[in-house]
Amino acid sequence: LSVSYQNLQKAQDQLVQSEKMAALGQLVAGIAHEINNPLGAIQASADNTDEALKSAYAKLTHLDEYLDTEQKGLFFQLLQQSLKVEVLNNSTRDNRIQKRKLMKELSANGVEEARSLADLLVDMGVHKNIEDFMPLIQSDSGEWAVQLAYQLHCASTNSQIIRTSVDRASKTVFALKNYARFDYLDQMERVRLIDGIETVIQIYYSRLKHNITLVRNFQPVPEFWGYPDQLIQVWSNLIHNAIQAMDERGTLTISTAQENDGVTVTITDTGSGIPSDVQAKIFDAFFTTKAMGEGSGLGLHITKKVLDQHRGHIDFQSRPGHTEFRVWLPLQETSFSTGESR
Repeated sequence: LSVSYQNLQKAQDQLVQSEKMAALGQLVAGIAHEINNPLGAIQASADNTDEALKSAYAKLTHLDEYLDTEQKGLFFQLLQQSLKVEVLNNSTRDNRIQKRKLMKELSANGVEEARSLADLLVDMGVHKNIEDFMPLIQSDSGEWAVQLAYQLHCASTNSQIIRTSVDRASKTVFALKNYARFDYLDQMERVRLIDGIETVIQIYYSRLKHNITLVRNFQPVPEFWGYPDQLIQVWSNLIHNAIQAMDERGTLTISTAQENDGVTVTITDTGSGIPSDVQAKIFDAFFTTKAMGEGSGLGLHITKKVLDQHRGHIDFQSRPGHTEFRVWLPLQETSFSTGESR
């Protein structure tokens, strides 16, 4: 009996791993996209920084020739103010409005290159209280000084873009590493529920960011004993199903809460719903409503098995435009695989 149970357990572990790798294969293109995007941004920003610094260096050697003491003071104030500006994603319309307004103000003050200077100053984020810098801008070297400040500002903003891109790529790699771990442990670990859900969100980011509105209703929940890797597979199955049910367009709501000596995770989508005549079968092994090649029919079956192992449960309700899966997991104060108090 012991040998048969071990063989059964081994077969189940292999089944879980097989389903996980099948899902992982579907993510490869999205992950490559999520890595290539920040790498492209880093490359472009590095090239832009190189060009900006070369041009700025050539001008800096002539600073004393072009600006007097007062103008140099205003130049460094302008530069300092621009370097405080973080990279902003203002709409093109907002930028146009700001540039037109500033161009009129500069023209009214007799600045000849009002249009080009307005473009540079708005891009630098320095367009309010511009009268403070008017003595510099109105000078014969005003355009030269603003262009130099803009080049140094570009080097700074490119550094911000690089830092953001590195952070983005690092999060994606970290999430993929967590998702693709093979070391299913026999011993339970402390589970940080929201961290696991965020790992899966990061993995599916490329499919969520365009036409799906993601709503996080995360209430803080305590850690509990469980198998973090297997629970990540649960969240992956449910989130992936929700994305497919919505045809990658709609609202996905993920909620967590503490309830009845346990924690709940609710995943709600605005997709087409599960037909009532098949709802009783969705947790059966190899049952699927997806087209051939799009699903193995094991995702929800494995999800239920994992939750059974955690002494939790899953239920759902579904109608067109609203499908809600609700998972409940006990707040284990002991590791029930060993019986030892923790």
